[in-house]
Amino acid sequence: MVTNACGGWNVDDCEGTQYCPPRCPRFVGKHGTAFLIRSLPASEDPPDELVEMYREYPQEHRSMGLPPTTERRIRDWLTTLHGRGTNLLAWDGDRVVGHTGFAPHDGDEPEFLVYVDPEYHGRGLGTELTRHAIAHAAAAGHRALRLNVDSDNRTAIAVYRKLGFDIVDRSGVELEMRLPLDGPTAVESQLVPAARA
Repeated sequence: MVTNACGGWNVDDCEGTQYCPPRCPRFVGKHGTAFLIRSLPASEDPPDELVEMYREYPQEHRSMGLPPTTERRIRDWLTTLHGRGTNLLAWDGDRVVGHTGFAPHDGDEPEFLVYVDPEYHGRGLGTELTRHAIAHAAAAGHRALRLNVDSDNRTAIAVYRKLGFDIVDRSGVELEMRLPLDGPTAVESQLVPAARA
């Protein structure tokens, strides 16, 4: 029996419950902002708040044609992602400020993505969302996660490498990276807060 389940935003000593998702949904960023990271249920459409985040996404932060720029294309892209994969959203109150996911559901090595509203960069949210994707993919039985990243995006590459992703291919300005889900990062990403180092 669990004796110390989460009692609020200070989750450092939380031992979890059988109802917890693969990773604790509560996260306090580097500047003290409390975020809630939730799965987007298959029965729900991508929320307008997520579409809004992508509509407002600055051009200088877009890469390799993503995220799309028009509302119609954003909605089509999100509907496809949602229908084929797993998606998690980071909320700051009633505002979506981050999105991660992987697809397809039935692939051994689904492709992973993560986007954070640029106003929220530098708070650890991208790293936390990546850990959520890793935890959910490992819990779903996937063998690895793959991603593509622009070789000029040094910040993202540093985060991915720190989490254990390796570069497996280079094509022009694009890098392909892979993280096996049987290693320490996948195990650590699923630990309850009290068990993390």
